[in-house]
Amino acid sequence: MRILVVDDEKEIADLVRHCLEREGLEATVCTDGNEAIGKIQSEEFDLAILDIMLPGTDGFSLCAEIRRKYNYPVIMLTAKTDFSDRISGLSLGADDYVTKPFNPPELVARVKAQLRRYKQYNDASSSEGTIEIAGLMINTLNRTCTLYGEELILTPTEFGILRLLSENAGKVISTEEIFEKVWGEKYLDSNNTVMVHIRRLRDKMHEKPKNPKFIKTVWGVGYKIEKE
Repeated sequence: MRILVVDDEKEIADLVRHCLEREGLEATVCTDGNEAIGKIQSEEFDLAILDIMLPGTDGFSLCAEIRRKYNYPVIMLTAKTDFSDRISGLSLGADDYVTKPFNPPELVARVKAQLRRYKQYNDASSSEGTIEIAGLMINTLNRTCTLYGEELILTPTEFGILRLLSENAGKVISTEEIFEKVWGEKYLDSNNTVMVHIRRLRDKMHEKPKNPKFIKTVWGVGYKIEKE
């Protein structure tokens, strides 16, 4: 599995590379955003770790560049604790974020969790059927999703959320349960990650924010998709 690591602090980038390689992963390091753009456009990766503050092209722009063509996981590194930075990254298609200074084993654990989800997303042998709800069709065999016959281009995280809600159509799924089942981690208070991914899903499904047809918000509880 090939990992792109982009951080202008060489010591941090080399530490991350060392930790990843110790786990049997191949890491390519860039310390400049413009150099990373060239790697993204010319090479194939299975996951990217992007610092936000970079010379040349910043991490947000790199994330957007990846999402124009690829659906592999993106983890953002940020030295800031401001939720607006996190929400900006998630809105552009990032799957997770880690705040500096970080614990290297925690970062590696998050990388491995995202890679497991990505591998499962692309492994046709691990699933068993089709879910159809009022024009929305989720094929769990080949991990594809169509809405009124048009394919939705989803990241593994987005697909996981939509599948979870669809498999439990008619039932309200709490934000905590969505996070813990899709991300595989303990939910923490004030975590806006699920909300931002739901917003991205609705955008891709051309849902009206005030009156969505599919993903309904149950205020103070979570989200649901109605049965057909």
